[in-house]
Amino acid sequence: MLSTIRKLQKLRDPEILRKNLQAMRLRGREIYWSIARPQMPDPVFVIGCSRSGTTVTFETISASGHFLHFDYELPQFWNSLIGPLNNGWQSEAATEIDAHPEHRDRALAYFYARLGAGPVLDKTCINTLRVGYLHRLFPQAKFVFIQRDGRDNISSMIDGWRLGRTDGGFGLEKFFGPSPEAVAINGGEFREWHFFLPPGWREYNHASLEEVCAFQWVSANRLALDAARALPPEQWIQVRYEEIFERPVDMFREVFERLGVPFDEKMQARCAGLAGRPTSIVKGTPKKHKWKDSNPAAIERILPTIAPLMREMGYDPND
Repeated sequence: MLSTIRKLQKLRDPEILRKNLQAMRLRGREIYWSIARPQMPDPVFVIGCSRSGTTVTFETISASGHFLHFDYELPQFWNSLIGPLNNGWQSEAATEIDAHPEHRDRALAYFYARLGAGPVLDKTCINTLRVGYLHRLFPQAKFVFIQRDGRDNISSMIDGWRLGRTDGGFGLEKFFGPSPEAVAINGGEFREWHFFLPPGWREYNHASLEEVCAFQWVSANRLALDAARALPPEQWIQVRYEEIFERPVDMFREVFERLGVPFDEKMQARCAGLAGRPTSIVKGTPKKHKWKDSNPAAIERILPTIAPLMREMGYDPND
């Protein structure tokens, strides 16, 4: 009896009542979408390995005002469709085989309920592992893929694993709960994975931190580039992180043109201010060969592992 009374009292709590009403409202809008099917164009996905410049790219495109968007990533939502908790902890990757029509419906209903009807811009880094899957669900979707020199990218990931970010860490346990297998990365320094789970992650549960980050970088870029071969060229927009700070106006003008979005004077001014301005949410301002200041010995150890893919992506691992 007392337990029932306590539950009823909780339901009268203003904050709980607000959350329940909000959940009911969103569910009602999702049901409306499933019945009325208001027109929703296929999204634009900003993707790239964690710490590759996806945030500044997303923020610049979203500043155009052309897209509906969230101001945060959606790994929980995408993983609820297919992810570790419903695929036997295989990974956070997905292919066209995993794509089902109801996944498209759930995604569009989710977007409509929270953003309304219109073009959606999504930036969720795990979607770098899901290009074929998303293309099957959204055949007209465009992908803006950001690549970064593997040495700097991996160095930044090492810092991210160790330092986290100003609003929290990058650990995955808060999303999935404890790993089904013991994790003792870097001699036990880390008991959970950070950033994302690529296919084959179990083989690295006892590896060094630099080996794990190199594995993540190679996995994310390899999966994205391989899947991109099946996309129409006009739907794949590939840019380099380094150009965001070396030639930001020209680079983003090209991106906007390919997205069919006006690149006006306001956007030109915004992009011109990018050179040297952005501050990392992990450690310091961006610069080329930053790895030499942060993690030189660790990067030298994994350079033979990442060098082939670096060359394929147009980087000289010896410069």
